[in-house]
Amino acid sequence: MAWFGKDWNIVAVIFERPDMYRVNGNRGKGGEATTIRDNVKKHARTLFWGVFDQKGGYIEGGPGPGITAIAATTLQRLVREVAANPTVLEVLGILEKGTEKSTSKILVWSGYPAKGESK
Repeated sequence: MAWFGKDWNIVAVIFERPDMYRVNGNRGKGGEATTIRDNVKKHARTLFWGVFDQKGGYIEGGPGPGITAIAATTLQRLVREVAANPTVLEVLGILEKGTEKSTSKILVWSGYPAKGESK
């Protein structure tokens, strides 16, 4: 948290289909940041959400309601790898520059389940 209030980057990994997730990122300040975080936490397809400061420092996060769409092992790997994932880092970099308030990218990740693998 900044001296003069929150200036957060909120990232959500959203379930699109079994072999494709999306990284949505939003930058918010003050009460708006809290509202964005709360909405992301409740979104039905959120697999994982995280709040970061403007230097990429992790503040808080966790699994979301969408976890029922994926296997527990896939979720464990996602949680373990999300903060270092290149797509997540790219989204955070865009938000940290301050030129965009929101951005979205397809998650490039080697942890997607193999075709035919059940949850």
